[in-house]
Amino acid sequence: MVLQGFYYTKEHEWVKVDGETGTIGITDHAQKQLGDIVFVEVPEVDTELEKGDEAASIESVKAVADVFSPLTGTVTEINETLEDEPEMINKDAQNTGWLFKLRLSKKSELDELMDAAAYEKYLEEEEG
Repeated sequence: MVLQGFYYTKEHEWVKVDGETGTIGITDHAQKQLGDIVFVEVPEVDTELEKGDEAASIESVKAVADVFSPLTGTVTEINETLEDEPEMINKDAQNTGWLFKLRLSKKSELDELMDAAAYEKYLEEEEG
């Protein structure tokens, strides 16, 4: 499920922007590819991330996947629920399964991300 009001990366991360804050997670497509998620490692609050930096790690029964920061900023909050319930990402990847929040320092980077329509097209092309 691809949601309006979100920005997407080719690495299957999403960003939802509210003012100067971006909430970041992995897409529903990504969680389906990973399968049952058993462990999540998120960045610490106050971590400074540049766009493209490795920011988090998600371990499933199939694989370990790195999550890259889609934007530059400072981590302001993490989803602590994932420590005890990593499967929350499988249940609701684009809502309660968010990973971390960033205070955005370069909002112009949003122009480089895909909107919902472009991401859906990208998925269709990827699955070919």
